[in-house]
Amino acid sequence: MNQFKRSLTRILNILAGISFLTMVALTCWQVFTRYVLKNPSTWSEELVSCLFAWASLLGAVLVTRERGHMNIPILIEACGETWQKILNCLCELVGFIFSAVILLYGGIRISSLAMGQMTSSLGVAVGVFYVILPLAGILNMVYSLLNIGAIRNSDTDSAERKVD
Repeated sequence: MNQFKRSLTRILNILAGISFLTMVALTCWQVFTRYVLKNPSTWSEELVSCLFAWASLLGAVLVTRERGHMNIPILIEACGETWQKILNCLCELVGFIFSAVILLYGGIRISSLAMGQMTSSLGVAVGVFYVILPLAGILNMVYSLLNIGAIRNSDTDSAERKVD
């Protein structure tokens, strides 16, 4: 299971990195076309906006992988080891439910609704840009389940917070 987690994380890091580098290149292209060529590139602006959303959601998935989402450590650390595990599992469960309802279900709904709309410059269905929502939901759910398994199998939960 750890090999799966490492491989998936490596793929997500590569995708987020490619997305970021592409955004930088396209933004430079926008500046060049606007100020040097005096003919702004509208398609690159649309694509940068889409890539920003994709990179943000992929980054959020990576934060879920590291269990770096919001929590109140002082509350959890005040409890015994058993309660720490229960509370940490509960936090992961809340993240799982959020990902299932908002990202997966809501993302599927909005993606399917937006498939009939086309972007103005790229001529691509808007729903294609929204596909990241259910994808991020699924990935968050996978990492939440892996995190719950790791929490349950760990001797001390504080040791589990470090990245594999």
